[in-house]
Amino acid sequence: MRKFLLLGLVMVISCSMYAQQEESLTFEKAVEIGLENNFDVKIATNQVLLAENEKKQAGSLLMPVLDLNNTRIYRKEDTEQAFVSDPENPRIIPNAQTRNNNYSLVAIYGFRADAVVAMQRLGKLTEVTELEAKVVIENTVASIATTYYRLVLEQQRYEVLEHTLKLSDERLEIAKAQYEFGRASKRDFLAAQVDYNADLTALVSQEQVIQNSRINLNELLAVGPEKDFVVKDTIIIKESLSIEELRESAFDQNKTFLATQRMENVAYLQLKELRAQRLPTITLNGSYIDNTLNSDAGFLLSNQQQGINLGATISLNLFSGLSLNRRIQAAKIQINNQKHLMEQYQNQMVSDLQRTYNTYENSKRLLEIERKNYEVAVESSDITLDRFRLGITNYLEFRDAQVSRLQAESRLIESLYTIKENEIELMRLSGKIYFANMSM
Repeated sequence: MRKFLLLGLVMVISCSMYAQQEESLTFEKAVEIGLENNFDVKIATNQVLLAENEKKQAGSLLMPVLDLNNTRIYRKEDTEQAFVSDPENPRIIPNAQTRNNNYSLVAIYGFRADAVVAMQRLGKLTEVTELEAKVVIENTVASIATTYYRLVLEQQRYEVLEHTLKLSDERLEIAKAQYEFGRASKRDFLAAQVDYNADLTALVSQEQVIQNSRINLNELLAVGPEKDFVVKDTIIIKESLSIEELRESAFDQNKTFLATQRMENVAYLQLKELRAQRLPTITLNGSYIDNTLNSDAGFLLSNQQQGINLGATISLNLFSGLSLNRRIQAAKIQINNQKHLMEQYQNQMVSDLQRTYNTYENSKRLLEIERKNYEVAVESSDITLDRFRLGITNYLEFRDAQVSRLQAESRLIESLYTIKENEIELMRLSGKIYFANMSM
């Protein structure tokens, strides 16, 4: 009775877990949802927009400044004026009013050679930001792929444990019947009960693992942890990958490597920009003025001016306290640092590729061994079960065969996942994962 209660419990848990699932989730759909909702992807996209805005603002350095001004002045005051011609009789004007109305249109254009280089530098930085955003996207796709297939693995492991529990249930029924007919001791029956409970515990624990794996996937997809998907998929291995093609692709498409190259270009442009500050600066200015003056006191009762003023200024910095020299020297050092960083990442990228590829190839060889081992374990388990039914094999031999089959099948699906995990990493390192994610 206790066995049936425990079996009923696991069935209730399983039914409640799958009853909440509403829609099927394929790998392609998971990537689509992740790229649309993932917060890291959204932040990276906004960073690109900010970089593009900075680049557009840099263009204003080469644009003229145009100002329209209007000045109005009104004064009302008592005025007393003494003239040289008649100092004894000053002129007194109470409440003398003065009105001045001035319109001006002023245009200023300053050309600086370093501003042109600054625009080029900001353009390269925008490219770097775009590449960094693609790195975030590729890393997100890789994480989604790894987590998705981890969920597939855990579900396959659940099926293995479920089959193991069925074998334990069959063994328990046989042990019970043999005990009741006096063909086996109670110890054998109790041992079967203990093994059945252990397998049931493993199955219930695996349900928790599946739930946590699903929550991990939901987190990457930026959906609530309560969201349930039906993941019906298998782990399919691609055809054999070539290390030469992967390495060639990495140099052409690895976004982090390309961004490191761009940063070296940025360092060169920074040096060029600083050196350009030693060149003369040309400033052009022009204005149109319309000025009207009306006054009740003074020599001029009214005065009106209209006309154009033009001018140009050429300036050259002769000395700035050696600060520019220090900045140029620092820029040269930065160029060397960026060169070393690019070489360092290049070496790391090639090493990571080779290490992952070695693991990938070794895992494929292990997969063939595990497949053969699994076939042997299944055949051995079936033979042992038949012998156990006939009473030829004792429960210890049966349990050993059962555990061997469980371990063989677990190692087999784990090998498949390991190959898939290395395959995903190889696609990421070679810069292909974003373009090939729909065929993962």
